[in-house]
Amino acid sequence: MTASTVEIQQSAINTIRTLSMDAVQQANSGHPGTPMALAPVAYSMWADHLKYDPANPNWIARDRFVLSCGHASMLLYSLLHLAGVSKTDKNGNPVEGEAVSLDDIRNFRQMQSPCAGHPEFGYAAGIETTTGPLGQGLGNSVGMAIAGKWLAATYDRPGFELFGFDTYTICSDGDIMEGIGCEAASLAGHLKLSNLCWVYDDNEITIEGRTELAFSEDVAGRFESLGWRVITVTDANDLVSLDAAYAKFRETTDKPTLIIVKSIIGFGAPNKQDTSGAHGSPLGDEEISLAKEAYGWEHEKFAVPADVIEHFQSKTGKRGADAYAQWAEKYAEYSKKFADEAAEIELMGKDELPKGWEKSLPTFDADAKGMATRASSGKVLNAVAGSIPYLIGGSADLAGSNKSNIDAEGAGHFGADDYKGKNFHFGIREHVMAAIGNGMSLCGIRPYVATFFVFTDYLRPSLRLSSIMHQPVLYIMTHDSIGLGEDGPTHQPVEHMAACRAIPNVLVMRPGDANEVSKCYEAALSNSKRPSVLVLSRQAMPTLDRSKYGSADGVTKGAYTVLDTDGTPDAILIGTGSELQYCVQAAEKLAGDGVKARVVSMPCWKLFDEQSADYRESVLPAAVTKRVAVEAGIKMGWEKYIGNEGVFVGMEGFGASAPAEELYEHFGITAANIVEKVKSM
Repeated sequence: MTASTVEIQQSAINTIRTLSMDAVQQANSGHPGTPMALAPVAYSMWADHLKYDPANPNWIARDRFVLSCGHASMLLYSLLHLAGVSKTDKNGNPVEGEAVSLDDIRNFRQMQSPCAGHPEFGYAAGIETTTGPLGQGLGNSVGMAIAGKWLAATYDRPGFELFGFDTYTICSDGDIMEGIGCEAASLAGHLKLSNLCWVYDDNEITIEGRTELAFSEDVAGRFESLGWRVITVTDANDLVSLDAAYAKFRETTDKPTLIIVKSIIGFGAPNKQDTSGAHGSPLGDEEISLAKEAYGWEHEKFAVPADVIEHFQSKTGKRGADAYAQWAEKYAEYSKKFADEAAEIELMGKDELPKGWEKSLPTFDADAKGMATRASSGKVLNAVAGSIPYLIGGSADLAGSNKSNIDAEGAGHFGADDYKGKNFHFGIREHVMAAIGNGMSLCGIRPYVATFFVFTDYLRPSLRLSSIMHQPVLYIMTHDSIGLGEDGPTHQPVEHMAACRAIPNVLVMRPGDANEVSKCYEAALSNSKRPSVLVLSRQAMPTLDRSKYGSADGVTKGAYTVLDTDGTPDAILIGTGSELQYCVQAAEKLAGDGVKARVVSMPCWKLFDEQSADYRESVLPAAVTKRVAVEAGIKMGWEKYIGNEGVFVGMEGFGASAPAEELYEHFGITAANIVEKVKSM
């Protein structure tokens, strides 16, 4: 290696460092220490190993880079600027301009800048996922690695190895400590995801001080026991060792790789390892001046030497452009030979579903006995999965209860011996299951994940990120209420509908019979920019006779009239899920007593709120103030629909352990109680 090569490498590394210092200082907010320490680690990865074309940042076969320690966001923004990553339009196509300009960096952490405090997906091309809550990026990276394996196994053909890619992730002590990180590592090792590389910044510092305050485990030993290859680089500034470590990862074919890098946070600040300021706050002008002096940096603030840009163009840019050109030529040939497969790839790239997929949605005959909505969900899932080849997913060890298996011949089970399988087994790892779903979705797959509804408590942070990133992950949540019966209060979700409904941009749907389930799938899968939560029952409920009751098509509008009256109703009964049947029964009893009660099914508040004022008035006329809402959950939020004079029939506390029918009687969620409430008004 020549002296000039060493000089330009060091200049590139120091540019990353100084941009990070200057941006944090100007914002008077942020974390400069980790970008300073990890600049050589990220430089080596991007300059010599990452398969990434800055001119085509959404190329499906690109390697993914995840900065799981999102507080080090200036590391990513500096890389995107220096690599010259292209700006993209709303459809993800490259357009003129930079994804991250120098002005964007100058406005780090300010309104309208894509350089937010933590990386936010969608703010700029090259930000592959939203990271900030520690450990989430690790879960996402496993989902991305799974997507790479599945895409390659499903769409590659002999002579056309086009769709696999590697996923590189930089993570911190915090990521490694978080429980979701351990879940992710465990599953990745089990699945032998050899296309996954985590780089662990072992700097022994957290916000409160040295990691020895709360962390003393043998990380290398843990990961080796989880089935990972572990490589240690003792100095984050040793480019030769870093290069060799990345090369060893790319040679590994039977397990994921953890590269443990020993770094000094805020490296470059003279004569000390900063345990506070460099981690979580600006360094200050004096400290920055001393650090730049130690680097031999004689440029002004926010300086980007021209030769550094040229260096990145000759490394990341040229290697990526060459790789993309070769791929594009091969893909053009592939498209001619395998037109159907190419068409599916194109749809995934545009976040679209095959035309006419909704024709596969089943309808169900009237049935007084009916079935549990988890059972009808299983039937609908299997019907639509046949029309959407990239609708794949699984359960956190509850597939039999969730009815979430794809049963079609050849669907298979995803694992180290079959990366083409469509059925996933996440194990008892609800939180990382959802984070993995996000990672798969970010790669164009339409994933679904399943568990009991009560365990949305365990996966809520990842569900929230599904929403923030506008990812159409489908959450199949069964055992929706006290109706699950004998398992008792720990397993009976009571406050969970309110909690999930509180998350912006999430479609929370609780269907009242089999045909509503089918229409909920239509609403969920038609939305490509937000997640959906299907909340499904364990117990059976009648399949309504739609020749007598309103069409289930109204489900896609969030609420609709199931049973109407002649003229203005005296009262309106609003039900969801398994309680809809009690509203119908109550209305029919009230009619015999001369009380006109309209029954409204409201499976999804959010969809209803998005309808026109005229439609909402047609379903819930303001003049009818006598209203009863019925749901086997808490009242929170129902006030909006029942008003000051309305009554809620549901839960005020936790459930109990008993058969479902006894619980409903005990808690007063019955047709008889609904009738009594109406008459009392």
